[in-house]
Amino acid sequence: MSLTKGNQTLTLTGLRFNASLGVLDHEIDAPQPIMVDAELNMGSQPLLPHDDEILNVLDYRKVRSIIIEECTSEHVNLLETLIGKLCKRLMDLPGVLGVRVKIAKLEIFDDCEVAIRMETGQW
Repeated sequence: MSLTKGNQTLTLTGLRFNASLGVLDHEIDAPQPIMVDAELNMGSQPLLPHDDEILNVLDYRKVRSIIIEECTSEHVNLLETLIGKLCKRLMDLPGVLGVRVKIAKLEIFDDCEVAIRMETGQW
């Protein structure tokens, strides 16, 4: 018996950009650098797409655009709110069974990164 399917995860790691996020005065006045990691559980997929066409898979360019758009569309006070909104948006993509997201604030402390990680859906 030959293998024809496998469990697929689409991953974006280390996506860095500025977002308006936080409750401190300097966070409200200016965007700050954040880093986003996202894993999307695509479930059981053919080992080889049947026609090698981008239209039949989830385009990672779209995933990247959604992450940036969702995190920069408006000021959000809490990292917890932002990650929840992003997870919900990614779960709405076609074929996505589960989402794992980590959002890190890169310049809060000199000696560490502050991040929230959330997992939802099937894993």
